[in-house]
Amino acid sequence: MTSPDRAAVVDLLGGEGGSGPLWGTETEDLNATLLAWGPGEGSPEHVNTERDVLLVVVAGSATVTLGGERHVVGAGSALVLEKGLPRSISAGAEGVRYLSVHRRRAPLQVARRLG
Repeated sequence: MTSPDRAAVVDLLGGEGGSGPLWGTETEDLNATLLAWGPGEGSPEHVNTERDVLLVVVAGSATVTLGGERHVVGAGSALVLEKGLPRSISAGAEGVRYLSVHRRRAPLQVARRLG
């Protein structure tokens, strides 16, 4: 069942710029996050070993480095970031706003330490 908040239409271009996550939602199956970075800002190189991620640029531009290959993306571009590959995102001269969508992860669990 979808909550009223999740069913609401979201204006991905509205609101103030800001940096980092601006909006997010999750369902039983998906996570979606709207992120924004100012010029030269972004996400440092990291590896996601669990999920492929769909990145959709809604405003501005960025350079996405995926497995050592650079991709310049702008508004209206989409790119699949495959799990297991090193990735980073660096905003272009006007900054970038993009939607990140992936299959939902299981919630964090507290486990007993062994040994």
